Amino acid sequence: MKNVDLHIHTTYSDGNNTPNEIVEFAIKNGIDTIGFSDHSYTAFDQSYCIKKADISAYKNEIIKLKKKYKDKINILLGIEQDYYSVEDTSDYEFVIGSVHYIKVNGEFLPVDESKDILISAVDKYFSGNIYALIEEYYNTVSDVVNKTNANIIGHIDLISKFNENNDLFDENDERYVKAYKKACDSLIKYNKLFEINTGAISRGYRSTAYPSSQIYKYLKSIGARFILSSDSHSKDTLCYQFDVYKNKI
Repeated sequence: MKNVDLHIHTTYSDGNNTPNEIVEFAIKNGIDTIGFSDHSYTAFDQSYCIKKADISAYKNEIIKLKKKYKDKINILLGIEQDYYSVEDTSDYEFVIGSVHYIKVNGEFLPVDESKDILISAVDKYFSGNIYALIEEYYNTVSDVVNKTNANIIGHIDLISKFNENNDLFDENDERYVKAYKKACDSLIKYNKLFEINTGAISRGYRSTAYPSSQIYKYLKSIGARFILSSDSHSKDTLCYQFDVYKNKI
């Protein structure tokens, strides 16, 4: 199986390496295809995404690298389009559609920034009921392809990032199961690829990839197709643990 990794972040958003550094590392390590997919611009939170003024530079640099290294590696220009981003994606070769926030009373609440922020949101907006927040998250996820026109559905159960040992909620709870199944059932009709995303492992948040084994099994049972993604934020995590999960696709 060829080494292909289409979920890669650079210094244009919240990654640690430049596109050129990533390309050179990928070539050196025998990776066949890489896709750059920095975070799309979100006006309400500019701490992690491509700056509005840098969008053209991002596109131009990747295009130049495609040409420069075309005989050594296949490079694709992509974007990780957040559900609430309003940026045009027509110039990209692929789009990863992801939900990083839920919107409540006009406020954008990040679901993957920290455990404390998530707990605070539950207390402030959901009367301490985390399953109510989870239902809102999966309702948003269910619309991500329609909203972003994604080719790839990013880390479908990102809400579980800080729930490694059921620290925040029970992933077997009836409300949780019903919520994720509803989202899966809504998304399967688009016939898009679902990520098996190892990024939270490489960054020390989880010991297993997204989605969880139970969500993976459910998606598999309804005919989902998958792609391995490293969600890499540094060059040395390209294709991270793909050898462990390659039998899943």
